Amino acid sequence: MSFNILICDDSALARKMARRNLPDGLASEIYEASNGVDALEIMGHHRIDLVLLDLTMPILDGVGVLEEIKRRKIEVFVVVISGDIQPVMQNRVMELGALAFIEKPLKRLPLETTLKRYGFILPETMAC
Repeated sequence: MSFNILICDDSALARKMARRNLPDGLASEIYEASNGVDALEIMGHHRIDLVLLDLTMPILDGVGVLEEIKRRKIEVFVVVISGDIQPVMQNRVMELGALAFIEKPLKRLPLETTLKRYGFILPETMAC
């Protein structure tokens, strides 16, 4: 199974790291956006299965993106990747429908663990 993935972060380096940490073969298509407005535009024109979303961005931040996804009833799974690890913010993004919150800088193991938990990656024991 492969998915259309959108990486939304205002840092080109963070987008590159997210792309690099995605498991091989997971993405059929990878889109990138540097702010929330561009991310919503991409979601409006392409079927996106998974969004890796930063919170702190110009124009429209990650919370604003989550609010718009909910308001527009866009069917997409969102994993927030942010350096803002305050419990209040983590609770807020989960209330808005995010699947998980992963702390920056992004590392492969927490991302893979999250993707396995939500069925984007099948555990090796199920591959029979």
